Amino acid sequence: MEQQLIQDSLQGKFQHGIISFDESSDILTLTVKKQVVIEVIHFIKEELGFHFLTDLCGIHYPDQELALGVVYHLHNFQRNIRIRIKTFTSVAEPEVETLTAIFSSANWMERETYDFYGIVFVNHPNLIRILNVEYLDYFPLRKEYPLEDQTRTDKDDRFFGR
Repeated sequence: MEQQLIQDSLQGKFQHGIISFDESSDILTLTVKKQVVIEVIHFIKEELGFHFLTDLCGIHYPDQELALGVVYHLHNFQRNIRIRIKTFTSVAEPEVETLTAIFSSANWMERETYDFYGIVFVNHPNLIRILNVEYLDYFPLRKEYPLEDQTRTDKDDRFFGR
């Protein structure tokens, strides 16, 4: 019942910015347009009481037009409710507004997401690589490369269950 109230509240305020709702895995998940994601999260924090940013991470779906995504997990401790917000952007223009003005803890999580997926968080105070070397010219968690070298001749597929 509580998830329905949250959904109705968000739908009433951001009807044109919300793409979809999903209630699988006992967590309300909403997908929003990247232009309104910061407004939606600010509303969720201030009006609905989700004051804790549990996690922020990147995802890559190479078969979709908007292949790169950012997933935010928020928690309301008073009512013990979690919510997941997703937004997507293209590889050609991998930009999403930073969340650091609302949650200062987003700083390092956004840097890690940039480091591994190449998603640029606009207006981030210090968007530099955090775990990889600065001169790395690719983003290692994007699914742009084959899992194994197809030209290898020194392996026998019988030993790998193929």
